[in-house]
Amino acid sequence: MAHKFANEIQAGEYFDDVFMVTQPVLRTTTRGDFYIAMFLSDKTGKLNGRMWQATEELYNAIPKEGFVKIRAKSEVYQGAMQIVINDIQVVEADNINLEDYLPRTKFSIKEMFNELTEILSSVKNNQLRSIIKEYLSDTDLMKNFCKAPAAVSVHHNYLGGLLEHTLNMLRAASKILPLYPDVQADMVLTGILLHDMGKTEELTYKMAFAYSDGGQLVGHITKSAIMLENKVAKLAQDGTEIERRIVDALTHIILAHHGQYEFGSPKLPATAEAFMVGYLDNLDAKMNQVGNLIENDKNNDNWTPWQNTLSTRIYKERLVD
Repeated sequence: MAHKFANEIQAGEYFDDVFMVTQPVLRTTTRGDFYIAMFLSDKTGKLNGRMWQATEELYNAIPKEGFVKIRAKSEVYQGAMQIVINDIQVVEADNINLEDYLPRTKFSIKEMFNELTEILSSVKNNQLRSIIKEYLSDTDLMKNFCKAPAAVSVHHNYLGGLLEHTLNMLRAASKILPLYPDVQADMVLTGILLHDMGKTEELTYKMAFAYSDGGQLVGHITKSAIMLENKVAKLAQDGTEIERRIVDALTHIILAHHGQYEFGSPKLPATAEAFMVGYLDNLDAKMNQVGNLIENDKNNDNWTPWQNTLSTRIYKERLVD
């Protein structure tokens, strides 16, 4: 029987199907009974799953990241779809068509990467060109960069999402920079390439999207800054010295690109280039969230459910063509 995708499930449906399971947690109700909370996902989305009247033995049998066949019913809880599981069985990954379960970018990885390198070829400063070349020539890094999602959830959370997000920012910067001739275009373009590169190490994305141990302990912002230092050190060993002030300015863009302390930035933007990269990052992330919410919401309503990351509901109706 064909898999019923997460974005096709309506409230009140009974079904027997296979989903990817991640982050199962054993909890207790107010009465002291065990239940298991987990995420159930496929390439179209992620749903909250709950299994009541659970046991520790059952919880220990569920993989932290893997596949399960469930008998369940769907319901709406606090404005979001939830899956209430009656029965659960572990399924081996060898028996699964992974293309049904890992969301992927809609665009060609090869074409996006070629466009990214074309935009970066406009950088004129020799030191920045050397840094860019050091990144782009790292075959393993670029393989991961082209495959990684940009996030576990929220925005560009699919294979190729990090490349797509970075390219969108470069495209936008190429259009906006001529309006601000005093902003150092080469720094902005280089900073965009580097700003999220640590996500190749922060996230895991072989079976399901999650945080690596290093990602949890260090985070992509710090990892991106460390990566830059390592690349600059490698260039120095090969005879190419990069001025410290250039390295510091790029590091500042990386450290400040979330814009606010409460959003994880170790530093607030203090250069025109850091402000531009931060705003372009936020713009592309927000527009991706909005677009996905509208596309995936199947309710016959002009408004999506409340979205905590945006602090609003989104109005869906198209008013002009």
